Amino acid sequence: MITSTHISKTYGNTQVLNIEDLKIPKGQSFGLVGNNGAGKTTFFNMLLDLIRPSTGEITNHDIAVNKSEKWKTFTGSFIDESFLIGYLTPEEYFYFIGDLRGMNTADVDAFLQPFEEIFNEEILGKKKFLRDLSKGNQKKAGIVAALMGNPQVIVLDEPFANLDPTTQIRLKKMLKSLTEDREVTVLISSHDLSHVTEVCERIVVLEKGIVVKDINTSEETLTELESYFSA
Repeated sequence: MITSTHISKTYGNTQVLNIEDLKIPKGQSFGLVGNNGAGKTTFFNMLLDLIRPSTGEITNHDIAVNKSEKWKTFTGSFIDESFLIGYLTPEEYFYFIGDLRGMNTADVDAFLQPFEEIFNEEILGKKKFLRDLSKGNQKKAGIVAALMGNPQVIVLDEPFANLDPTTQIRLKKMLKSLTEDREVTVLISSHDLSHVTEVCERIVVLEKGIVVKDINTSEETLTELESYFSA
């Protein structure tokens, strides 16, 4: 379980996040939505200890993320291109991440095989550095790297942005399959209400850093979200 207690973040006199209590059970597919500046990425950055909260604490499987790094062994994430190492080729990057996850070269090669359709012959074997790939292909590489080592928690910020429609469909199927056995917790933020509603069983709406809706996804959820954001 991921637990956020009395979390807030303030820059100067501006409070950008204020979440009193939020619990995400193990195995849940969790979606975070909101307009620009709502606090989605701030929350994910706190969850990954990239920024520190002004108050409160986040625990990942009972580990306080800002007090221990043990959660990193079972957590995979991709927030943006800064997670990549631009001067490496995709193969070099995957082998590097694999080594961190205790995978040898053969393990990494076997892991990458099911992703050939998503890569669409545009990533591996092209002798290009990651920095020279398109935004969409950089995202593909980052998401796949986040899945290496069978993580128990996966955190993805705007995973569908910059992806072509075919890859979006394949990614949605893959993300939904990850939580089928209730062993993997997937957290997604997205501006695309349709995608996040299709993938996530629970959706939290942030507005100016505050939770304004917490919805168990149903057939009416997309309409409810569209109505809320169009009001």
